Amino acid sequence: MNVTPHNPPRPRGSLMITAAYYAAFIGLGLGIAAIGPTLPGLAEHTRTRLSEISFLFTAHSIGYFIGSLAAGHIYDRVRGHPIMAATLVALTVMMFLIPLMPLLWLLTAAVLLLGLAGAILDVGANTLLVWVHREKVAPYMNGLHAFFGVGTFIAPIVIAQLVLLSGDIIWAYWVLGLFLLPVAVWLLRLPSPAHVKTASAHAPTDQTNYPLVALIVLLWILYVGCEFTMGGWIYSYALAMRMANETMAAYLTSAFWGAFTFARLVGIAISMRFRPSRILLADFGVCILGSALILLWPSSQLVLWGGTILIGFGMASIIPVVISLAERRMVITARVTSFFFAGAAVGGMTLPWITGQLFETFGPSVVLWGILVNLILSTLVLFVILRTTRVKPSAVPAAAGAGSGVYPATD
Repeated sequence: MNVTPHNPPRPRGSLMITAAYYAAFIGLGLGIAAIGPTLPGLAEHTRTRLSEISFLFTAHSIGYFIGSLAAGHIYDRVRGHPIMAATLVALTVMMFLIPLMPLLWLLTAAVLLLGLAGAILDVGANTLLVWVHREKVAPYMNGLHAFFGVGTFIAPIVIAQLVLLSGDIIWAYWVLGLFLLPVAVWLLRLPSPAHVKTASAHAPTDQTNYPLVALIVLLWILYVGCEFTMGGWIYSYALAMRMANETMAAYLTSAFWGAFTFARLVGIAISMRFRPSRILLADFGVCILGSALILLWPSSQLVLWGGTILIGFGMASIIPVVISLAERRMVITARVTSFFFAGAAVGGMTLPWITGQLFETFGPSVVLWGILVNLILSTLVLFVILRTTRVKPSAVPAAAGAGSGVYPATD
């Protein structure tokens, strides 16, 4: 049974709710980005080797997969903000416990729960933001994911400074975790948005388009594999190709995420002027170009840096724009969003793992070849979506194309 708040958010209130989601996504980015830079410290705490503790990334993805599937059943049945607040509290608890775990299996369980809570928060913010803004969600969705990028950008800096001051990773986790509690209180004070089916029960588009859901899930599996592989393996690629030392390889990784975050901010304005289909085609084109350039000139440092930044720019807005594209073609329920993010979790586990298995056998170029092949397949799936589905009538603005700054009705 769907639960609808007694007081749906008014236009001004919707901006406050959006701001709260943005703050929550900064916290989500902080939690996700904390594991990588603290991996040596966690290995020291559990007295394990890096090769053993690297399984934490898989555990996090497994938790994300489970949480994504569970979230769909939760948000379609109960009010969203108490659930989001609870997951923020759970994330805080896990952030406090992770640096204290003395055994690898305990640490793995904590990281799995961190991924599970993060997925429920992720699905909730993406779903509820669509319910708040409906067909006008595109710029707000880009903003949401831009603030996730802000969190991932801030986390390594905060960790580095606090480890320098304290000599351990404990305070780094605790300070990042404390950021989440005020956001949880903020969300509890705001009314949850009305369920999309309740608000549009008369619409003929309420039935879930499962073929379209399957295509978008496939698109997310392919694309997210590229994003995780690029962010996780470009450091090792640069070292193995002898294109950078450890410091420069770290800067190269930062350049990728910096371009990624900056482009998401720019994408807010772009999403207000162009159709989702055109943005996605341009995004995949830029990513393919960047990957191809690095493969064509594998010994050029300039091309490596330029191609990496291009890939970061191209990847930045794909996830939020795909959600906007889906919203224009079907009703977005929490269950549908959970399928999307479950696909993302599968993608985050597969291509990066395959890359790791092939890296030493076939050489570091498998990183870029895997990304390039997945990008091409993603583009083909996008073409199938655009050719086989239509924009729902409720997504057509009355003044679209009439100099109003709203993208045209058709994709």
